[in-house]
Amino acid sequence: MTEATAPRFNTHIQQTEPTIHYQVAMPSPETHLFEVTLNLGNYSSPILDLKLPVWTPGSYLVREYAKNLQEFTAFRGNEPLPWRKISKNHWQVEKIDVLELTVRYRIFANELSVRTNHLDTTHAYFNGAALFFRIPGWEKQPIHVTIVPPHPEWQITTPLPPVEQEANTFLAGDFDTLVDSPFEIGRHQLYKFEVLGKPHELGIWGQGNFHAQRMIADIQKIIQAEAQMFGGLPYERYVFLLHLFSQAFGGLEHKNSCSLIYQRFGFRAQDKYDRFLQLVAHEFFHLWNVKRIRPKALEVFDYDQENYTPSLWFCEGTTSYYDLLIPLRAGIYDVKSYLNNLGKEITRYETTPGRKVQPVAESSFDAWIKLYRPDANSGNSQISYYLKGEMVSLLLDLLIRSTHNNQRSLDDVMQKMWQQFGQAEIGYTPEQLQEVIESVAGIDLTDFFKRYIHGIDDLPFNHYLEPFGLQLVAEHEEEPYLGVKTNAENGREIIKFVETSSPAQLGGIDTGDELLAINGMKVTVSSLSDRLKDYQPGDTIKIVVFHQDELRTYSITLAPPSPTRYQVKPVEHPNSTQQQNFAGWLGVTLTTL
Repeated sequence: MTEATAPRFNTHIQQTEPTIHYQVAMPSPETHLFEVTLNLGNYSSPILDLKLPVWTPGSYLVREYAKNLQEFTAFRGNEPLPWRKISKNHWQVEKIDVLELTVRYRIFANELSVRTNHLDTTHAYFNGAALFFRIPGWEKQPIHVTIVPPHPEWQITTPLPPVEQEANTFLAGDFDTLVDSPFEIGRHQLYKFEVLGKPHELGIWGQGNFHAQRMIADIQKIIQAEAQMFGGLPYERYVFLLHLFSQAFGGLEHKNSCSLIYQRFGFRAQDKYDRFLQLVAHEFFHLWNVKRIRPKALEVFDYDQENYTPSLWFCEGTTSYYDLLIPLRAGIYDVKSYLNNLGKEITRYETTPGRKVQPVAESSFDAWIKLYRPDANSGNSQISYYLKGEMVSLLLDLLIRSTHNNQRSLDDVMQKMWQQFGQAEIGYTPEQLQEVIESVAGIDLTDFFKRYIHGIDDLPFNHYLEPFGLQLVAEHEEEPYLGVKTNAENGREIIKFVETSSPAQLGGIDTGDELLAINGMKVTVSSLSDRLKDYQPGDTIKIVVFHQDELRTYSITLAPPSPTRYQVKPVEHPNSTQQQNFAGWLGVTLTTL
């Protein structure tokens, strides 16, 4: 393993300009504490304001990173400077006539996710928003970062370029770039490869059953497929950081890198490996869609509070649509696998009652208070902008393709958004997004947006699938419908979700109840389905639960089975137009199915 490399260059900063230099040390990794030192030079104001971001771009939740900060101090040389805390994430130092000063603090880092910080005896990982202060008014200043590893053999991988002749020191052009550049420090495995003449790196922390060369070959295919769509790669170097954990899934996009977390033994089974590659395709696609093509509300980040936009359905949902499609185009899996995966996504959507309550534009806007904060009623009242955005993007792609005989598609929308907004990094408004989609579709989409983006009308999948020789087929379970989801927890059968207007809810059963018996006989999570098969729709059964430690019996009248699975299948006897449309969309003939 070798240390991360990148094009090196000299950085000359005039002496009259303010200077910002961070040092990040971790002398005792077992404590999970980063020791951060901020050295400021040529700062002439009598007051220094320091603000720690409350969120990080790409993860739309106020995470209060300041909760992990401790032992804040400020000095002129060895002389302490007075300071005070103004708000939850705002510190203020009184520096009087001091031009140079030092600020020191520690950050507790024991949360392993793509959006937080983690430090232990095996590695260090951090995101800039969760570690570094923003200095109001100085956001455009270049920032040096020096890493002090606890052991000499620990290597440093980051998308930031190193500074010449300064050991373990890297340069961020401004604060946004610093926030957008994660660091992985430790004994991780590091692989280097090229795609389209540009250097790429894959850093893997943790043990697992992955095959590195196979993974890299498939990642290269994904990069090539997405680059072909957008006409090249808009970076000089790209870094993939992968953390392997017991049970985990997630990613966070950055301009020139991404952080991924995945289950360590999720690479042998083909369906799990495909899911990993979809994650890669998703986060890599984001380097265009959302990192460069982004809503006006995210053009300039406000790190102190929520940044509201109704367009996350396009940022995340359209990206989710492509994360299934790109591996197909890259030749990683076949069209049968693609349609099977699409069916699973449609099943998730159609079995979420909240789709009938929350429009996807509202879901986008309310991401800050809902998506990342699920509760017992979330499934009944919310729909993910990832999921419905993916479904809406599918319909838009099929609409455009069928209207123009596959001579236009959602690809053209992405390319036009890239040319009009992404290359110059100019934020778009919701109205401008609709205008671009309409310009490619060649039709007025006011009604479409009213119904499916700003409204809660059922998505007419079959109407859009039929021109491509496909249909959505619903499958039902054998047992009558009760309307609960249960989990076994410490020997207890706990009801985790009760669907709105279901027999269970109408009968009085509540989330959190402990399921005990049906008609006087004990029932478990594993036996519930079989027990229900003993009854018919319309039968009334007695369900016994503990409700807040009180024994209760409810009379529940079972309903007819509801659809539990949806599959995308060919229609019988597709005509020539349908066959041509299908081939133009997915690249193979319908007979392949």
